[in-house]
Amino acid sequence: MKVIAAVTAAIMICASSALAAETAHVKIETSKGAFVVELNSEAAPKTVENFMKYVEDGHYQRSIFHRVVAGFVVQGGGYSQYFNERATREPVPYEGDNGLSNVRGTIAMARTRNPDSATAQWYVNLRDNTNLDHVKNDVGVRPGYTVFGRIVDGMEVIDAIGAVQTGEGGPFPSEVPVETILIESVDVTDWPQAE
Repeated sequence: MKVIAAVTAAIMICASSALAAETAHVKIETSKGAFVVELNSEAAPKTVENFMKYVEDGHYQRSIFHRVVAGFVVQGGGYSQYFNERATREPVPYEGDNGLSNVRGTIAMARTRNPDSATAQWYVNLRDNTNLDHVKNDVGVRPGYTVFGRIVDGMEVIDAIGAVQTGEGGPFPSEVPVETILIESVDVTDWPQAE
C-alpha cells in the first residue's frame, strides 16, 4: 500500500512539473509598462526552448520594438536602440502547424519567407490575424507563423505600443516608433501573482 502511495505521489509530482513546464510565464518590462506572457511549450516546444535561451542570455534586454503596424502587430527582439542588429543563434525549426492561431494577444515568431528561418524576433498580434496561420487544404500547404504563447496580463501596454506614432528609423523606411520603446528586461515570473 505504501509503495502504491509513493508511486502515486511521484506521478502527481511529475504531472505537476510537466504542467508547470507547459505553462511557464515571463514578465516583459518595457518603457511603456509591463506585460506577462504565458508560454505554450506543449504546442511549440522547440520555439519556447529557443525563446527561453534568448531570455537566459539577456538577448532582449535594452532591445527595442522596431516595428509597429497599427491594428496589426508590434514586433521586437532584434535591434538595439541604435538599430544595431543583435547576433542570433541558428534558426528554430518551424512549428506553425501546432494548432495555435494568430489571434489578438498571442505572441508568435517573426521570420523570412523560409518557414524554418525564425531566430529571436517575435511579435504580438493586436487583432485576430488568422491570415498568418498555417493552412493546409486541397490546394496544398501554406506555412504560417509560429504562435508560442499569449499575453495573460498587460495587454493594455501592447495596445499603447500599437498606438504610437511611427515613421522612418535606422534601416527601416517606415513603421518604426518615433518614440523609442525599450524592452528593459525579460524575466521568468510566477503567475498568477500571489495576493
